[in-house]
Amino acid sequence: MTTAQDPNVRLIPVDGHYHVWTKKVGHGPVTLLLLHGGPGCTHEYFECFEQWLSPDEYTFYYYDQLGSYYSDQPDDPSLWTVERFREEVEQVRAALGLEDFYLFGNSWGGMLGIEYALKYQEHLRGLIVSNMTASIASYERYLNVLRERLPPEDVLTMKRHEAEGTLDDPGYQALLMGLYNQHICRVVPWPEPVGRMFEHLAAPVYNTMQGPNEFVVVGNFKTWDRWDDLHRITVPTLLSVGRHDSMNPADIEEMGRRLPNARVSICENGSHLSMWDDAETYFTALRTFLQDVECGAFPSTPRS
Repeated sequence: MTTAQDPNVRLIPVDGHYHVWTKKVGHGPVTLLLLHGGPGCTHEYFECFEQWLSPDEYTFYYYDQLGSYYSDQPDDPSLWTVERFREEVEQVRAALGLEDFYLFGNSWGGMLGIEYALKYQEHLRGLIVSNMTASIASYERYLNVLRERLPPEDVLTMKRHEAEGTLDDPGYQALLMGLYNQHICRVVPWPEPVGRMFEHLAAPVYNTMQGPNEFVVVGNFKTWDRWDDLHRITVPTLLSVGRHDSMNPADIEEMGRRLPNARVSICENGSHLSMWDDAETYFTALRTFLQDVECGAFPSTPRS
């Protein structure tokens, strides 16, 4: 159904019980479906796409996953699983009538994009995995590398609060925000859409799947690992990462070697939200990838 306020907004039925929010932007021939991060974030931090993707060239769909701010928010933790969200994406794709389209996923959305491609890649023209490695274990190892760069007393303080469960302590929160400002988004203060997205973060979804924050992973996707399955994704794929990301650039380069039809883009000034803190590099790589696939030049362009 469309809404009376905006005919480009559709509420898509999923699972026979709920509705998720989508919005169509642009009218160009190249179509993308955007998967936000979190889990439990919103499309809001993708608003910068409207500045970089011409509406005459591209059509893209914002989509807030179930439990997120603009979609239904059922009180049922059993819904918050990788497998159910993968099937939700397929329901949204079918409802929007998308075929031969590009699936874009950032962070958790990148994980979800990998999962979708492993089961449903016959619908895809291409895949963009933005700022996501191929396993949570790889992610956790690199988080510890990043944190160990702090002064030793700060590392000990953070670990003590995590062991004691006092994560709301102001000292802990200050150290956490310092890490976020280095590795999540390096534009300080954060751009308004990024701050708005974090204000709207769906804690029940995030806490169930991820944990209490980006540096403490105790949720139900903790064992996720697709390193040995990447070779099965054969559609053209762009892998994007920031040099200062919470994801290891070396991991993303290894993913590029394992995927048979991939290109790697590293945003040298970017972090986890490279679309904000290294936007020129980020969107140039994205547009070049889309153009190369469209004109049949991919993968002849060398990988970064």
